[in-house]
Amino acid sequence: MYDFLWNLASFVVALGVLITAHEYGHFYVARRCGVKVERFSIGFGPAMWRRMGKDGTEYVLAAVPLGGYVKMLDERVDEVPASQRHLAFNQKSVWARIAIVAAGPVANFLFAIVALYFMFLIGVPSVRPVIDSTIAGKAAESIKIREPMEIIAVSGQTVRNWEEVNLALVSHIGDDNLQLTLAPLARLEGDETGHRDYHLDTRTWKFDPDKESPVTALGLGVMRPGILPIVAQVGKDSAAEAAGLRAGDELIAINGESYTSWQDFVLQVQSSPGKTVELIVKRQGEQKRLMVTPRAEKDADGKTIGLIGVIPESAPWPETMRIQLEYGIVDALGAAVDKTWQLIVVSFKMVGKLFSGDVSVKNLSGPISIAQGAGSSATYGLVYFLGFLALISVNLGIINLLPLPVLDGGHLLYFLVEVFTRKPVPERVQEIGFRFGAALLLMLMSIALFNDFARL
Repeated sequence: MYDFLWNLASFVVALGVLITAHEYGHFYVARRCGVKVERFSIGFGPAMWRRMGKDGTEYVLAAVPLGGYVKMLDERVDEVPASQRHLAFNQKSVWARIAIVAAGPVANFLFAIVALYFMFLIGVPSVRPVIDSTIAGKAAESIKIREPMEIIAVSGQTVRNWEEVNLALVSHIGDDNLQLTLAPLARLEGDETGHRDYHLDTRTWKFDPDKESPVTALGLGVMRPGILPIVAQVGKDSAAEAAGLRAGDELIAINGESYTSWQDFVLQVQSSPGKTVELIVKRQGEQKRLMVTPRAEKDADGKTIGLIGVIPESAPWPETMRIQLEYGIVDALGAAVDKTWQLIVVSFKMVGKLFSGDVSVKNLSGPISIAQGAGSSATYGLVYFLGFLALISVNLGIINLLPLPVLDGGHLLYFLVEVFTRKPVPERVQEIGFRFGAALLLMLMSIALFNDFARL
């Protein structure tokens, strides 16, 4: 229940901030263009709070925090007194209307820059992207790893941590090839000796984001700190919990054999679905004997394996692997702008790949996934929550730019047609477009919600 409430609260805060930024973009530019704004609402439905401003705008905080709107004076919607016609949206030039509509998505991009600016000012604790092996049968198997190698660039784009590596790789899904630039981990700072480019054939590269990362799907073995024989987490309602296993227990033996490595322990559990396994653990200095029966589950290949539901404790990252992405007051702005641009480019590419079929509709996420992401990032701390807000803000801006008549992009499409034809798109055509756009948007939302529930 606590996780649900935390995710919900984080979701409401995140969505409220992003919607406010988006609608304020419309509001600000509309006022600058001389349009009268009748209502500025965050949320839909019954008003929880309202206030009439001195500027004649009613400010509203509504009960359903799933959107917002800026109601402008418009002769197409309501009757407008002759004395106020010059303040109506529809009376403004086509370029003014384009500016007002585009201001919402632009505000989302600007908000992302601000969020990332403060994120880089605070500093982001990160880990250098180092690999120590490759996986047979994958696109990267041709890379021969003899010592730990750090990923320096992906197809010419410099990367510094795993988050940047994942972002760069995702943008190449569906491409025929990509290039990885690797360097020995032990190199001196600024030393380019040993840098080597690897060209990978990625025509058959596919991955399911619910089951693996693009890194492992490509066939790169991530270098990690050692795994300790200590249980860090026990899954709720898992076989381990039923057997009495607790966080902090140290694994001593399994089925009478001394513990040697976490990998061997996992293999023994996976090979025993439905069979009772004897564990000897040390708890507060005393050894205890526990009997656990791994539950039979299907793996990614459909094979039946045993699972007990535990996560081990990892050794701390060595200092040589740690980096801090932190900038000064001036440099943080440049880093934030560059990062926002990367997010915009990748997001546009992903939308294109979604329609081309290179990316499955299974990858669409809805409000449940967003709420979980908001809760998780908020749990890790402010710096991660700011990064999450920037990512969702960019995606919100891009979604609104899609040429669907019910979105900002649809209105912009109509206005661009008006620019070239020098006359508005007929109301009948707009009405048909709105219906089509609403149906398509509803279908996409339904798919996203279905994916959310399937992940749950």
